[in-house]
Amino acid sequence: MFDHEPATPADATPHRHRREDWLTTAELAHEYKLTVGTLRYWRHIGYGPASFALGRKIVYRRTDVEEWIADQEQRTRRGGTTAA
Repeated sequence: MFDHEPATPADATPHRHRREDWLTTAELAHEYKLTVGTLRYWRHIGYGPASFALGRKIVYRRTDVEEWIADQEQRTRRGGTTAA
C-alpha cells in the first residue's frame, strides 16, 4: 500500500538538548552523594566532569558525568587480578 514510510511528526523528532539530559550542581551532588562545595571546588580548579553556564546556572550533561566517571575508573582502578 505504501511505497515509503510515513513522515515522522515534528514533535517526535529527537531533541538534542533535553532538560533531563542536564544536572544542576545540586542535582549532581545529590545523585552521586557528593557535596555542592566539592563540585564547586572541582570546577574552580578545572577538575571533575565538564560543566557549562546556562544563564546563571551551572549545569552538567549527564553523558559528560558518566564519561568522566568511567575515565576515573579506568585511570584509578586497582586489584581484581589473579596475579600473585
